Amino acid sequence: MQNYREAVKDFVDSHKFGLTFAVIAAAGALTFRRWMAGRVCRSKVRLDGKTVLITGANTGIGKETALDMAQRGARVILACRDMTRARIAADEIRQKSGNGNVVVKKLDLSSLQSVRDLAKDIGESEDHLDILINNAGIMMCPKWKTEDGFEMQFGVNHLGHFLLTNSLLDLLKKSTPSRIVIVSSMAHERGQIHFDDINLDKDYNPKKSYGQSKLANVLFGRELAVRLKGTGVTVYSLHPGVIRTELGRHIFPTLSLLVRIIAKPLTMLLKTPWEGAQTTIHCAVDESLADVSGLYYSDCAPRTAAPQALDDATAKKLWDLSASMVGLA
Repeated sequence: MQNYREAVKDFVDSHKFGLTFAVIAAAGALTFRRWMAGRVCRSKVRLDGKTVLITGANTGIGKETALDMAQRGARVILACRDMTRARIAADEIRQKSGNGNVVVKKLDLSSLQSVRDLAKDIGESEDHLDILINNAGIMMCPKWKTEDGFEMQFGVNHLGHFLLTNSLLDLLKKSTPSRIVIVSSMAHERGQIHFDDINLDKDYNPKKSYGQSKLANVLFGRELAVRLKGTGVTVYSLHPGVIRTELGRHIFPTLSLLVRIIAKPLTMLLKTPWEGAQTTIHCAVDESLADVSGLYYSDCAPRTAAPQALDDATAKKLWDLSASMVGLA
């Protein structure tokens, strides 16, 4: 026993620096993880009798948001491109929530016709729509085009949701008080709207494109709130956090093997999809936001968006351009 204690003491003495560093690193990682987790939506409000439509709700924060809405008693519509995965997600949500009123609808945001088809379907099948959550998105993909010839990230993240939202406005107004929640990103802070090259045909860069699309989300929410003032429909845009989801599927394969090996364990420090969904849920249901519209949120609290996202002239110009691009009268 004595020899064992001496051996332990010798080991600690000889590795004192390494052990100290390991303890400090572990404590730092734990602190960082707790900080990354962010705040949690505390609202207990029920949504019985309410209808919620969520785009891209078959995975990630969209799926977690749909589960939360279902647990609150809402009729939840999952509007998704991949119907097989959407049906699987809907089954899981029904089982976990005990709410059988979860339905799946086809939506491909890279096709304006698909957006119009869904809006027509919803208008004919639903007598009210209380919450619209524009959650779906694509991040830093190669230079792809939508069915209608738009740059993919701008087309999916902004134009598809722009047309969908405007196509559902009459139903949302009929259902007041109702809410529109737009999932953006802090990436909007690095974004600019390239009016002279909106599809980035002259100078495409995945990060540049993503920043533009996320800035467009915030500007859209700002201008939409102005146009809906006094109607009973309120609008919120938000940054969900840095999350472990499939959104980064186009980034990881482009990294070197060494970077991927190093980065893989670090992703465990990021938000889980459940944590990432909290600000979306907060904006969708929190009672304190009932008379607030047009603001930007992060970690369940209002935040000041980047200066270029607060430019009303740019928001109006983007609206007019977007309406022209999608053929909105």
